Amino acid sequence: MDDDNMPDMNNPTAGMDPNMVMTHMTFWGKNANILFSYWPGTHTGMYVLALVFVFVLSIFVEWLRHCQVMKPGPKHLGVGLIQTFLHALTTALAFMVMLAVMSFNVGIFLVAVAGHSMGLLLFRSRVFNGSDTKSCPHNVCPLSC
Repeated sequence: MDDDNMPDMNNPTAGMDPNMVMTHMTFWGKNANILFSYWPGTHTGMYVLALVFVFVLSIFVEWLRHCQVMKPGPKHLGVGLIQTFLHALTTALAFMVMLAVMSFNVGIFLVAVAGHSMGLLLFRSRVFNGSDTKSCPHNVCPLSC
């Protein structure tokens, strides 16, 4: 048996590409990789920026989900294409928030939930709109039976 090609069982990084980046996931703390390698890294300011970014992105996703950009009217190809583009953008940004949450950092998780909640409060609730959400056919209320 040729022992020269066998990885060292005592060294967990043996046989790995030396250029490969090892990601570090923490459940609590500022040392994490969120969305991009080395971001926010170990810098507290960059971690706070990541928290603000995910919070604002979550609010923006809720705004895109619940705003009516096009007024109801006859069928039109241009309107359909714009609606399709906005749906694709909303889906892509929602997946970006989901990927940030998958960093398994509780701070990111909390600001994502808070951002979605704040977005719902601002754009869909009766607190600021003053009208019943059931009167708008484009808003689907998931809590109504």
